[in-house]
Amino acid sequence: MAQSYSTKLGIIGGSGVYDIPGISVVKEHALSTPFGDPSGVVEELSLGGRSFYFIPRHGKFHQFLPSEVNYRANIYALKTLGVTHLLAVSAVGIMTEEIKPGDMVVPDQIFDRTRGDRASTFFGQGIVGHVPFADPFSEEMREIIIKAAKKETDRVYKGGTYICMEGPQFSTRAESNFYRRSILPAVIGMTGLPEAKLAREAEMCYGMLALATDYDCWNDKEEDVSVEAVLDVLKANSTLAARIVAIVAAELPEYSQSPDLEACKHAIITKKEAIPEQRKKDLAPLYGRYF
Repeated sequence: MAQSYSTKLGIIGGSGVYDIPGISVVKEHALSTPFGDPSGVVEELSLGGRSFYFIPRHGKFHQFLPSEVNYRANIYALKTLGVTHLLAVSAVGIMTEEIKPGDMVVPDQIFDRTRGDRASTFFGQGIVGHVPFADPFSEEMREIIIKAAKKETDRVYKGGTYICMEGPQFSTRAESNFYRRSILPAVIGMTGLPEAKLAREAEMCYGMLALATDYDCWNDKEEDVSVEAVLDVLKANSTLAARIVAIVAAELPEYSQSPDLEACKHAIITKKEAIPEQRKKDLAPLYGRYF
């Protein structure tokens, strides 16, 4: 029987979701990690007597491009605070006619179209590890998000593939149509990777609440993607997304037996005695129980 773990929620806020009404700030954590500094101070928040953590993915003033976000530091910092379940809130472009601007999407698959320049693993430098990633989003976390979203809106799209592109530019028309024909995605964004990979390596249950903003540029019935149009939809959806986040925070089960919480149980290939001591020290919050 799988081990039961006490849960703690972490939230990585995407575009337009930095304030959650009705939630009090308990403490601010200014953390540093072996991988550098996180995107900002981690806020410890409280709702209904339960605490959870929030970090602004792009920085407090949205100063980091998707490719500049220190994803490793963000995930590591949340792990050191005891986070087990991670909710990513992200703005996305729409890649199918079934989804409309303003809809909430909870993807179940991801496709990598980044350039490979983003640091995407905690392993390396003397320690080798391989984790399963066939199903990149936690099924447990997805069910929690969908249930919460349905309490606030009937415009919830369950499942579908999220394409992660490099950015910061939006797609060309050729790229957008290629993706739709070859990958059959639901949405496209710029931050799901390496975030999802690192969350799996950190043994977190990772799920995404994606805010659909526009039709990318494949839909010739729509105007080309503009920042103004995206921000208008995000502004309208921020309040709804915050309410959904608050429900997830309040209703996260106190205990979990998700296999994602033991994703690295058999991942480390390197013999313990061969792992450099400094690496053991740096990675102790992640894998200390396996050394």
